[in-house]
Amino acid sequence: MTDTKTTFDREAAGAAKHARPLFFIADLHLSEAIPETVAAFEHFIEVTANEADSVFILGDLFEFWIGDDILDGPASDARASFARRMTRLMHTLSERGIGLYVMHGNRDFLLGRRFMKDAGALPLPDPFVITAFGRRIVLAHGDGLCTADRAYQGFRRFARNKLAQRLFLALPLDTRLGIGQRMRTKSEGARVSTGVKAKYDVTKKAVAELFINSRTNTLIHGHTHRPAMHREVAGVRWVLPDWELDSATPRGGYLRLDEDGVHPLPL
Repeated sequence: MTDTKTTFDREAAGAAKHARPLFFIADLHLSEAIPETVAAFEHFIEVTANEADSVFILGDLFEFWIGDDILDGPASDARASFARRMTRLMHTLSERGIGLYVMHGNRDFLLGRRFMKDAGALPLPDPFVITAFGRRIVLAHGDGLCTADRAYQGFRRFARNKLAQRLFLALPLDTRLGIGQRMRTKSEGARVSTGVKAKYDVTKKAVAELFINSRTNTLIHGHTHRPAMHREVAGVRWVLPDWELDSATPRGGYLRLDEDGVHPLPL
């Protein structure tokens, strides 16, 4: 399984030092094309998050991210303006003393140092363990646990390679944008035509190995779009809901961790 050599014993700053709860979200797939979902995110950051000590975004915050230089685009570029608007929004968390931690997903693994700085965020490796309210909890995006999909795992290893990323980021912005759009179309087409098959879900073996390697019995992740509390042999696996407020059947939500445990909450 990929990424199991991460140092697991680091505590996220602030995670165990205050009585205020921690909030977890993932799979928002933000873009200027889904205004209702964007509005829900704005409300979450501006209002809901005021209760939190820290907010953890566990991947796929954006529909796709082709490089931090999108933030330097002209005001006439809708995508650049949208990217700046979202980073400014997230930066207000740090201005209010609320921590923001961002993990890469399979759609936005190119979020870089510039984005983190402008958003007032700290990057989280995948997987990552926090200690909060007397609990050790391992966090992941979830795509690294879908080990039955060998073709994707090969792509994931390539996409996370620093040299491959540097070569991609050296391409013109318009070229990268076209590649990102084609990848998004292909991914969405596959999901619509095949649905969510077992091949694209986490495997029990990968989850069991993660529990053992992280010395935890609670996992929070996203990616699979199957929100629920799943009881595994070695622990409990919480899957975060994806956000989709622009469809006929709107959905979304977040997890709250406090002294009473983990609680799924609607938007």
